[in-house]
Amino acid sequence: MQPVFRDFGGATQFHGQVTTVRCLEDNALLKSILATPGNGRVIVVDGGGSLKRALFGDNLGSMLLKNGWAGIVIHGAVRDVEHLKNMPIAVRALAACPIPPRKMGLGERDVVVTIAGTAVTPGDWLYADENGAVLSADPIE
Repeated sequence: MQPVFRDFGGATQFHGQVTTVRCLEDNALLKSILATPGNGRVIVVDGGGSLKRALFGDNLGSMLLKNGWAGIVIHGAVRDVEHLKNMPIAVRALAACPIPPRKMGLGERDVVVTIAGTAVTPGDWLYADENGAVLSADPIE
């Protein structure tokens, strides 16, 4: 993936099988997914690159941690960064924004999305560390 994402969580290394979400300035679908067991998976969110509203903050960060998600990559914005940086979670996004998201429930789950110049397919494997993120169709042993 192109190196456009910043780390906002306290963890910078993560990996797992991908679940995708496409939602523009609305995080109701994302919240419902985070409420389910993550089983070590990574959520890749196509927020359209919008920096007008944050899709993720400390409340969803607590859900990510509690429900066993490995991390989240957001092609959009986050908020509550003063709390996220102290949480043991992996959060990558484009920038911070103080404006909360809409809650209309719009979006799609487990669809192919293109972010940072890369097509991301549900079931891909994402590996990320301080050097960047890569995708693979198969797990890397």
